[in-house]
Amino acid sequence: MDHQNEKCVMIIDGALPPGVAANTAAILGITLGKQAPQAVGEDVLDSAGRRHPGIIAFPVPILRGDGESIRALREKLYEPQYAALTVADFSDFAQGCRTYAEYMDGLRAVPEEGLRYLGIAICGEKRLVSKLTGSLPLLR
Repeated sequence: MDHQNEKCVMIIDGALPPGVAANTAAILGITLGKQAPQAVGEDVLDSAGRRHPGIIAFPVPILRGDGESIRALREKLYEPQYAALTVADFSDFAQGCRTYAEYMDGLRAVPEEGLRYLGIAICGEKRLVSKLTGSLPLLR
């Protein structure tokens, strides 16, 4: 992976309470780690020789969106020109499930239009990611 030409961003709904926004970012980060393990650097030793697990090898800005802009972005990411990007999303439906089995079984019955996205993460070629997200402000 060419870390110089890669970019990851998260877009979180700015209307979310801080705890839900933090949870959304954490879940998206874990999902990206599974989907794009090559983005995680090697373990590092400190001066005492203690091992610290690898972290993502490039910055991940957290951007602010709203429900409508996140939905529109998620829809756009289904287009063929964005197929090479790694995408993770987190919805209100997922957030409300108590078990993964409940999520798997329940999501099958939910039409995509019925999902309210709390956040989305995108990782891939810097130019494509910037084209999609370059106008979004940082989440503060």
